[in-house]
Amino acid sequence: MRFWLGGYTADMDGKAAGIGTLLAGAADDASAGGSLSFAGAAAPAPSPSWLAQHPSLDVVYAALEGIGKVAAFVRTGEATLARLGPAIEVGAAVCHIAVAPDGASLVASCYGDGRVVRMSLDADGAPSGPVTGASATDPYVSGPYDTDPYTTATDPHPSHPYATATHPFAPPDSALLDGAGLPDFSALHGRAPAADEGAALLRDFRASLAAAEQGRTLADVPAADEPGEAPGSDRASHAHSAAFLPGGGVATTDLGFDLVRIWRPTAAGLRPDHEVVLPRDSGPRHMVVHPSGHLHVVTEHSCEVFTLGRDREGRWILLGGASLSAMPGDTGAELTPSRDGDFLYAGLRGSNTIATLRVRGAGERVEPVALVESGVDWPRHHLVARDILLVAGQRSDDVASLTLDLRTGVPGRVRHRAEAPSPTALLPVRA
Repeated sequence: MRFWLGGYTADMDGKAAGIGTLLAGAADDASAGGSLSFAGAAAPAPSPSWLAQHPSLDVVYAALEGIGKVAAFVRTGEATLARLGPAIEVGAAVCHIAVAPDGASLVASCYGDGRVVRMSLDADGAPSGPVTGASATDPYVSGPYDTDPYTTATDPHPSHPYATATHPFAPPDSALLDGAGLPDFSALHGRAPAADEGAALLRDFRASLAAAEQGRTLADVPAADEPGEAPGSDRASHAHSAAFLPGGGVATTDLGFDLVRIWRPTAAGLRPDHEVVLPRDSGPRHMVVHPSGHLHVVTEHSCEVFTLGRDREGRWILLGGASLSAMPGDTGAELTPSRDGDFLYAGLRGSNTIATLRVRGAGERVEPVALVESGVDWPRHHLVARDILLVAGQRSDDVASLTLDLRTGVPGRVRHRAEAPSPTALLPVRA
């Protein structure tokens, strides 16, 4: 199999020359289980740190993180790409691109300034007309519109971007509250909570998840202290990823403000619809839309996976989550599903491990299964190719392949390895 490989170039202190090509076995192999080899550059580009494929055209989109632009590339040969039009400026440290299933638009997320930018795609796949969405508001810091981050913003100010947002704690299915002693979020539905009530429930929620993994209940756990700032946290907006949702909506993560924002595409761009507030300093990073329709979110700072689902009115709410059993100093990275959606794989940079989680029920629950060595240093990105997990080691300048046990879902030891310069993203080449 053949893969496009994004990587940091010299402008981001990396060693790559642009978009590269990785081979797993022969180029026409149906499996990625063969030996790995880096086949060189496919197209020069400054720090293409994220790659995304057009759903029907042989066009690849790259987030050029160092210069804050998005570029499109059209395939010109077996392992070559050519620029499709000029690169378009979107925002500081653009780090992710999601392409709409109909191929009519894409959404870029900018870590540096928090921008969420929608662009139209023409018949050839070329992007144009960038439109920046409304800026995020930190729910944990008092602002000019709302002194309580948990109140329902009925009409705080005409210009408030969430004047019509529903309360982030709509009632989950009562069955989810049984067994583990989870706090009853339904107490907050339809009213503004008392001071610190919402924050206390979130702290209890996180503590209850950890307790449940140890076979205990929340009553067995001492009260948690107010969580401190994440290392280096400045409570600034840091958009980090986007996902197109079943039904036509778009979800984006804001790692700095601990938000999953839900948008509605319009002719003019994106309209904020509502948002889900995650625990303070958790740092939502990347997302997986499960075949069941649920949304799984991995967090960079707290190293957890949270599950979101829709309530009776169709609004997204927090359903639950699980810890990745990270080591001190770890940061969460990529989240990717198995082919059948029964398992999720989350990368942990620092301990350089891959956490396996099993998806339970109808997709609304996840539980830890195993934690294994990734085989690389700083597993920035990984993906599943049939029964193989490919892992990009940003700091070790290599890509490793691990065989997946299809019964348990757990990755085994490193099967093959190839040197590759500063890899940051893997993308299968369209067959």
